[in-house]
Amino acid sequence: MTVHLIKLCVGVETAKDLADWQAERLTRLKRAKKTPELCHRTLQTPRRRDDVLDGGSLYWVIKGFVLVRQRVLDLRADMKEDGTACCGIVLDPELVFTRPHPRRAFQGWRYLDALDAPPDAKGFEQAPDDMPRAMREDLRELRLIDW
Repeated sequence: MTVHLIKLCVGVETAKDLADWQAERLTRLKRAKKTPELCHRTLQTPRRRDDVLDGGSLYWVIKGFVLVRQRVLDLRADMKEDGTACCGIVLDPELVFTRPHPRRAFQGWRYLDALDAPPDAKGFEQAPDDMPRAMREDLRELRLIDW
């Protein structure tokens, strides 16, 4: 049974900021001749590993709203720079926009049942749109639109 993870995206103001930060991270890894993958480190390892890897995603809470998700590709043992053992959540680089869903602050990550996950904003990103993307994100952050 698929289960997702949900986590606050600390230090990020918009979904575009997250995309830009991740793109820069991949570029730095390529320049350093390392494997270009997005691996988010967390202290706690999900015990429901098989359920997360069965199509689960990491849903990012940005400024109080779930706005995007990324498919979880792997959960593996990792190590922080200081030698502390942790879990590496390997993410698909594709950000999938979701319908904005309010979420209060919490620490760490939480499980998110598939039935409680906000739906994807299907077709919107690919649809012809006369509103500039930056304007749409600004209006969404101001809660004037929800798509």
